[in-house]
Amino acid sequence: MSVASSSSVSSMVRQPVVAGRFYPGDPAQLRREVAGYLGQAAPRSEKPTLLAMAPHAGYVFSGSVAGRTLGAARLADTLLLLGPNHTGRGARLAVWPEGAWLVPGCEVPVDAGLAGELLAAEPRLTPDVAAHLGEHSLEVELPFLCAVNPGARIVPVCVAEPDPAVLRGVAGAIVAVLGALARPVSIVVSSDMSHYISHNAAKKRDSMALSRVLALDPEGLCQVVRREGITMCGVMPMALGLFVALGLGAREATLAAYATSGEVTGDMEQVVGYAGVLVS
Repeated sequence: MSVASSSSVSSMVRQPVVAGRFYPGDPAQLRREVAGYLGQAAPRSEKPTLLAMAPHAGYVFSGSVAGRTLGAARLADTLLLLGPNHTGRGARLAVWPEGAWLVPGCEVPVDAGLAGELLAAEPRLTPDVAAHLGEHSLEVELPFLCAVNPGARIVPVCVAEPDPAVLRGVAGAIVAVLGALARPVSIVVSSDMSHYISHNAAKKRDSMALSRVLALDPEGLCQVVRREGITMCGVMPMALGLFVALGLGAREATLAAYATSGEVTGDMEQVVGYAGVLVS
């Protein structure tokens, strides 16, 4: 498969790149582990979930937060996946346009029709597989999404656009497309929080970012992350997701879970923070 930007490549299937490292490569073991994490969740939300934010680290570190978040969400069958670009490859707003994504024991189809509508509506969205091929952030969410709804369809978007004004404009085009659909779409944002600082510092900094998320304030989120130097890797996809959710009528956000890697490793001096948020 070519890594060139193209929406004409047929039957594009993305193979997993972190199976056996971030999560079990054996399908049965993966199902058991994911079920255990999902079993930690509070009862499923009665309100439809417009947006869920979950972490994307190795499951031993962040699986509990992801399970408590996605297990409590009430997601639509169609999911717009927004994740950061750790590799630096590809377009700033890269849409995987068709085909399917594989994880052990599950094949998740891409909603090519919706992807095509989004690409037609917003030229800053680009059909591009290069940004996704080595990027783990969306892949790590898929075993959870398969478990909660084996019939889910996805539109994966890798987000590396740093300008909040551009993200706001792109969100407007996305809202126009989603609002015209005869079916609901939920947004799943993949993000970790602070990286490689102490547990106490991470909790303090992450609370500043999360306060803006819970206030449904994407501009404020971008500002506080930049001003305070908060190393939230998914700030750009989360800002885009919040702009879209607001356009779709979001009214409230709740913190489903928070933890740091230090609570698993015992090393409280060099941690990564993980948060789960539900927006309805």
